[in-house]
Amino acid sequence: MSAEDVDDAARLLQGIVLDELLTPYKQLLERDGCQSSEAPDLLGGQDVVDALVGAGMAYALPSGLTLSPRLVATAPDLALQGALAALSRKLVAAHERLLDGQRRMAATHPFPGILQAEADRLVRILTEGRQITDTSRALLGTARREWLVLENFALERPLEKLVSMPPPPAFEGKVRCRNIYQASCAEHPVGFKIMQIHVEAGEEARILPKIGMKMKLADEAVALLPLTPTGLSGALLVRAPVIVGALREYFELLWERAIPFGAAEPEMPLKQVHMDILKLLAEGLTDARISRELGVNAKSTERYIRTIREYLGVSSRVAIGAAAARRGWI
Repeated sequence: MSAEDVDDAARLLQGIVLDELLTPYKQLLERDGCQSSEAPDLLGGQDVVDALVGAGMAYALPSGLTLSPRLVATAPDLALQGALAALSRKLVAAHERLLDGQRRMAATHPFPGILQAEADRLVRILTEGRQITDTSRALLGTARREWLVLENFALERPLEKLVSMPPPPAFEGKVRCRNIYQASCAEHPVGFKIMQIHVEAGEEARILPKIGMKMKLADEAVALLPLTPTGLSGALLVRAPVIVGALREYFELLWERAIPFGAAEPEMPLKQVHMDILKLLAEGLTDARISRELGVNAKSTERYIRTIREYLGVSSRVAIGAAAARRGWI
């Protein structure tokens, strides 16, 4: 067989047949076969010869009563057919293992009923911190189409200790991950870095000034809601279709209102009086001094500052300046 024919055969089988078999197969094609007794030395050992024969890429051809048989390469199209048949058998075996694993998971899942719905367990209260954490992690693996999250980083420990938080899994490109963060998450250096890592991993992230609660939702099948601000001492696992559907609609409404992470505000959301107060706050003026500068009463100044805090998603007067500066408002 010519070198060109051998190259064409290689292109046909490249990526389908393992290289450790494709190389000796090409050698055998190029030589138009060899004596079976010489094949181990020529092709790299008896194991290689057995593997070629087992994969249907070579066969022994009798040469007569007095001559030893020859080892001949199977035609490339037949070798490809054999390789595809072998792959199919492996896939079937792998699929059976996958189904068996899913059955075992259903039997030992940390919250029964996620993978096979039980009508009498549509809502479940979780009260142990470890159970809630395990449930949250396991829930991520149940998503098949969408993984939706509301996050405000309300925590029982400093955010700095979450620097090792893993990004969301890629889901092999089959699951769409969307997360709505409270604006204050992006104001914290560690929170901002975590958001960046998640976005680089394929997550779609948006920001709202204020998020009332955390939420995790897998497809339209199950949701995890906090019963406390952090959710670590109490949580609600919901599989009731009506409630989960309503939570999904709630998420979509917030998603439409939210600003994409890294994007500029479409328009300045604050009035001029708020901007004037921001500038005076940045200069370190007290509330009383701001009232005198702007000619408004103390209660109005207090109300304006409260509005600014709520929109920026910060809890203290001191944090206003840093949050506004990050947004380019001052």
